Parts: sequence; structure tokens; C-alpha cells
Amino acid sequence: MAEFRLVRDVPVEENYDLVVIGAGPAGCAAAISAARLGANVLLVEAMSCLGGMATSGLVTAFDPMADGERMLVGGFMQELVETMWRRGYIPAGVTPDYWRKLYHRWTPFHPEGLKLLLDELVLDAGVHVRLLTRAIDVDIDAATKMVNGVLLHNIEGYRYVPAKTFIDATGDAVLADLCGAPCREAGRDTDTIMPPTLCSLFAGIDWNRALEGRPDRLPEEQTRLAEAIEDGLLSQPDHHLPGMWKVGGTLGYLNAGHIFGTNALRCADLTEAMMHGRRLVSEYTRFYQEHIPGCEQIELATTAALLGVRESRRIVGEYELTIDDYMARRQFPDQIGVYNKFVDIHVTDATSEEYERFRHQHDRHRLGEGECHGIPYSILVPKGWSNLWAAGRCNSSDVEVHGAIRVQPAAAMMGQAVGTAAVQSLHTGQPACDLDTRALIDTLRSQGAYLPQPSLSRSMTRR
Repeated sequence: MAEFRLVRDVPVEENYDLVVIGAGPAGCAAAISAARLGANVLLVEAMSCLGGMATSGLVTAFDPMADGERMLVGGFMQELVETMWRRGYIPAGVTPDYWRKLYHRWTPFHPEGLKLLLDELVLDAGVHVRLLTRAIDVDIDAATKMVNGVLLHNIEGYRYVPAKTFIDATGDAVLADLCGAPCREAGRDTDTIMPPTLCSLFAGIDWNRALEGRPDRLPEEQTRLAEAIEDGLLSQPDHHLPGMWKVGGTLGYLNAGHIFGTNALRCADLTEAMMHGRRLVSEYTRFYQEHIPGCEQIELATTAALLGVRESRRIVGEYELTIDDYMARRQFPDQIGVYNKFVDIHVTDATSEEYERFRHQHDRHRLGEGECHGIPYSILVPKGWSNLWAAGRCNSSDVEVHGAIRVQPAAAMMGQAVGTAAVQSLHTGQPACDLDTRALIDTLRSQGAYLPQPSLSRSMTRR
């Protein structure tokens, strides 16, 4: 490909303590936590609202937060879900036990409520927010692995923003990759790519007649899906259907229609996937209207503005969390969260053999009630970097355990941890790659994080 050299005079903005790129669950948690500790924070988001996959992506259900006995996810994420419940952003019939106690139970919510709450929280914390803005380049000192500043672009053109610390919460490790930090890419460093889904929102569901809440709901829905595939109603024989979930009133959010063969790091693939996803949603609309009780009169309200990417690029961190750690229920001295969700690797093609693999994976890779594994701080630091962290889907983990911790509650715990770590680094001069993790854990515990490890260490876990 030919190269074009671009030269511009770029305005330089004020120097922040911390710049967070990406305002999904991880980025919002990081920015708000750091600002509450007194840092001058800029939060940058490419979409038009905060929340990432929870809002722009219409993934409007929080993954399990309890282990059947107690709530594992504390701190910022607990504050968020409890506030949403008090304000009526969680549908009737969903009780606090969903996130405080019950085993492998999802918590649905209304995305507009979450948008409003996140706006309020960042403003109250004093976070500076830049929506509809992307990070397109960086200024680094490669020898010391320090980021000096980031080049942003929006309707006003280019802006150079210097800062003392930086957090990559893009999901795709965009900032870390621009810095030259080593990363692993799905499809390049793995044999397969877990496909994305374009989620959607529907109105007109009669939840009194629908299968919601019945113990036989999913098996019956699966049977009806198989019949629809046999009748040729769907263009691809995809038997993996996450399904329709109540959001409130007559509303439901649909997670259906895997878009196979999509490389989420290629613009052409993303473009094709969004168009293909909308076609699939129209097919599933007809399926629900014709095959699922209570859905005869449904109307498609909207498809998501953001593709539901599950796998793209992850950093190579100071430590890589592995499926062996998960299966051993390993606890780490530097863990910044604990979690219980099963390994959730979606089908990678529409064959019956792949669907059988998916069906049986949960039995092999599922923690029991009362069990959990740790999420160490060291999977959030690009190896060797001094003032750069990553949180959320782009953490340092192998493919299998990534399938368990790529979700919103885990991302929020990671975000709170790196936001807090960045402020600790500012106050002490400790680099990200050599932070006193005993002090970090003490601060996170004071913020309400549930961190049951019996012993702490000033040094992070390394391989």
C-alpha cells in the first residue's frame, strides 16, 4: 500500500492527570474512580453516549455478579446496579437477589436509564468528557515505555492532549496497539474468531404470555428455532440463540444472529457485519412473530449503533490469566476482583458439530456455587509500560478464560482498579509495571470491592 505523509499544525490542549480512551463499563469506572480520588481526568468516547456495549451496543443485561451465596462484584459496579434498581431502570420482577446472591443470573436493565445515570456520575465526579471523538495516534518515548500524549480527532479537527497517565478501555486495545505494545489478535494468533452479534430492541411483547420466567423457556425456544431452521425461515442454520430478554413494560432486547467470519479489526468486515446483522435481525423478527408466544405483535424499535464484538485484540500483559488458573479457582495476592461466570465461547460456525461443542463447554468450564477465581492486577498492565493500563475486553488472558471475563461486571471491576492504580502512580511515582499492589488492594477494599485473598503482596503476579 502506498503511503501518504500528512503534516498538520495541531492545537495542544491542557495537560491532564489521566486520559481514558473508551467509555464502556471499564472506561466509565476508571474515569469516575480516578476523578473521585482527585485526579483531573479526560474521558474520550467514539460514540454519542457513555456505556459502550451496554448502551450503544444494546447488550442490556449485566452478566452474573453473584456465586449463589454472595455478591462478588462490589465497588463501582455494585453502586451502579443498586442505583439503577432504586430509580426503576431495572424491570419489575427483577429483585436485588439477582445480583446479590443468585447463581448465574443475568440482570436486565433499560439502556436509556443507564445513559442518564452515567452522564450524572461523570459530571458529579468532575470528569471531562469528549464524545464523538477518537484516538488516532500517540506520542511515546519507546525507550522508557512512557506515553506522553494522544492525538484525538472529532468535528473540531485534530487535538493533541498531553497527560501523565493513560488507560486503554477501547475493547480492541486500540491505544495499546498505537503505542506499539505487544498484542494478540483473534484470527492472527488464534485459529478461530468468536463471531459478533448485532443486538436489537423490540416493543409490543406480551410478557404475560411469553416464555419469560418459565424453567422450560430456553429448551422450548430452542425447539422452535430448530423447526424454523428446518422450514428455511432463517438464512443460516445457527442453532445458538442467546434469546430475547425483558427490559421493561413490553420491551425486550434480542441477542441473536452470529455474524460468522468477521474480523473486528478490519473496517470492511465491520461494515459488512453491520449490514448483515440488520438483515439477520429482520429474519429473527419474523421467527419470534410466527413461533414464540407473546411475540405475535412485536415491532422492531432499533438495532444497535455498535456491533457486539466478543473477540478482537488483547494486550500481552505482565501476566496472562489462563484456563488453568480458572479451573484451579486460583486466588492471587494482587487480585482486583473475583468472578464466577462460566467460560462462554460462542459458536464459530453454523455446523451441528460446533453447536454440540458449545452446548457441552459449560459443563467442562463452570465454577460451582460458592466458588470463584481471581482477576490479578497484572493482566491490566501492558508488559513493561510505565504509565499505560488496559481494562475490559482487551485484558491479558487466554482465549478460554477471556470468554468468562470479557463481560460488563468484570470490565467495571478492572476499570475501577486501573483508575485507582493511575492515581496511586501519580501520587507515588510508582510505574504501572511495578506498582505496590498491597496499597492498591487496600484502597479498593475501602471503596467496597470484595477482595477475599488472605494474603497481600507489594509485587504483582508475574509468570
